[in-house]
This record gives sequence, structure tokens and C-alpha cells, in this order.
Amino acid sequence: MSTLNKRVVGIGGVFLRAKDHVALREWYRVHLGIDSGDWGTTFQWSEPQASSEPGYTVWTIFKADSTYFPGPVMLNYRVLDLHALLAALRAEGCHVDPKVDESEYGKFGWVTDPEGNRIELWEPPKA
Repeated sequence: MSTLNKRVVGIGGVFLRAKDHVALREWYRVHLGIDSGDWGTTFQWSEPQASSEPGYTVWTIFKADSTYFPGPVMLNYRVLDLHALLAALRAEGCHVDPKVDESEYGKFGWVTDPEGNRIELWEPPKA
């Protein structure tokens, strides 16, 4: 396949608007460990279990009437230990959904940031 036919090869960035961008940036640093500074941050993908194996990011368009998440966008962050992170977020006073889904696709949990953005946390299945 020529490079012209393969136009999109991954997610280049995720960008959020915020009423108080400094406070929201700090919330993400404290509670999710994303230290973005003024310009942002980068994530290099490799599977933690086998560093030579590439990771992946899922990109999907849902139907307009989907109830999977409120609003037009939801972010999904990969995590290493979902249950430990959700417990830490609860202890820190974050709004954590009590529901956790576990399936062959991995473990999924949700937290809402101070601006009302629902965030999906995903622990991929172990190989």
C-alpha cells in the first residue's frame, strides 16, 4: 500500500477546552499522572508486558443516540491497574462511577473531571 493510500496512521493528539485550563491541567496531573505543562505531553506506545509489541489506540464513531457516554466526546486512557487507580481516585475525592466492566476486551472504569468530561479508564487484557 502506498503512503498516499494510508492517510491516517494513528491518533496524533487529544485536545480539550476548559473554563479554567490551569486548574484542569493540575487535576489531570494530580489524579491521572498526566503532567502536560504549557505545551502538552506525549505518550509512546508499547505493551507494558512485552516492550517489543506495539500498543494501539482505538478510534470509533458512535451513533448520535448512543448512551455509552454523555456529550460529543469521551477520552479513553490506558492504565496498568484499573482497580487500584479507581480506589485511589475515590480516596482523592474524585467523581468515580461505581460501575466497572470486565470482559475479554479488558477492564473499563470511569471518572469525571471537574469540568464534567467523562473519562474512560481501560486496563487492556493480559496476554
